[in-house]
Amino acid sequence: MKKTFLPIFCVLFFAAIAQAQGNISEKVDPAVASLMKRYVDGNKNTKTINGWRIQLVATTDRTKVEDALQKFQSLYPDIPADWVQSKPYFKLRAGAFSKKRDAIALQFQLKADYPTAYPVQDSEIKPEELIK
Repeated sequence: MKKTFLPIFCVLFFAAIAQAQGNISEKVDPAVASLMKRYVDGNKNTKTINGWRIQLVATTDRTKVEDALQKFQSLYPDIPADWVQSKPYFKLRAGAFSKKRDAIALQFQLKADYPTAYPVQDSEIKPEELIK
């Protein structure tokens, strides 16, 4: 018992001293600091983020997706929507969320008019597009 008590006591003693001083310093290799600075600076200029949207329609006919967009905008004027092309499909998507659960909440709201709607990931979301 004495053998296990001494190491535990030493750890607690030195932890108490470190906490009392409140000064913890770290040494970072300058090469690592430089890499981290480049990483942070490079990501400041990122204009898009990963997030979620609700896909409402997917079709190969552009006029159908444009008509669906007009119908959606008349039904839900407060929810942003737009279509994207991913050959050979045109996809109508609504909303912009950082979390999937928020997109699912919108999906349930739209289920009456769009029963086949489902959440999709999107890496082209601008931060100002996000719906709070």
